[in-house]
Amino acid sequence: MSKILLEIQGLRKQYGTVEVLKGVDCTMQEGEVISIIGSSGSGKTTMLRCINMLEEFQGGRILLEGEDIGYEQSGTVRKRKSEKDIARQRALTGMAFQQFNLFPHMTAAENVMLGLVKVKKLSRDEARAIAEKWLDRVGLASRADHYPGQLSGGQQQRVAIARAIAMNPRLMLFDEVTSALDPELVGEVLQVIKGLAADGMSMLLVTHEMRFAYEVSSRVIFMNQGVICEEGDPKEMFLRPKTERLVEFLKTSSFN
Repeated sequence: MSKILLEIQGLRKQYGTVEVLKGVDCTMQEGEVISIIGSSGSGKTTMLRCINMLEEFQGGRILLEGEDIGYEQSGTVRKRKSEKDIARQRALTGMAFQQFNLFPHMTAAENVMLGLVKVKKLSRDEARAIAEKWLDRVGLASRADHYPGQLSGGQQQRVAIARAIAMNPRLMLFDEVTSALDPELVGEVLQVIKGLAADGMSMLLVTHEMRFAYEVSSRVIFMNQGVICEEGDPKEMFLRPKTERLVEFLKTSSFN
């Protein structure tokens, strides 16, 4: 029996007077691959950023392995945790973004090594060995000493994924990691994620690649206007959608 890795209870997030997340509830088992789909502005990326504490949230709870993320709740009083505690919790999740955010003056290997040396306090030799292992895993062993400017967009995104996974997170978050890539480079990045899914890595993916979500997910969540509108088995969701809103969304998506 898989154990619960992530639990989201009544998550609320506002930007000024605009409520972006309106009470999201979600549970994720260890080893699950969940794709989050929905129109732009439905709250998908905001939810990921709250899990990683890149965004503060105004209500609800996020628990990772039973531990409250970001805030302490004592009765009705809610208090933000210390920055040191939040940094420790943030290291439990790895995140890959639309933009690769690689340091241009560092090689692929040095980009992957940075967190291992600075955060995990590993020696440079230990960090280099781990970096080489993960660059090999994403098909870039021969590019370890190349700078980002010498790599294609797809290769840079694979370095960014290797950098996140090298930190050995409990949960990987992917935020539209193919949206900034030329169409011919999308496949190589999705192939890496498929391989990680096959290895049993726990992953939450915000994606607009519907065919990929259908093939790789153990579960799909459809978000609409800040709430989870429908969720379930990919085949049920894509072939027999229950809500009119999902039917409409799939008509305009790349799933066919």
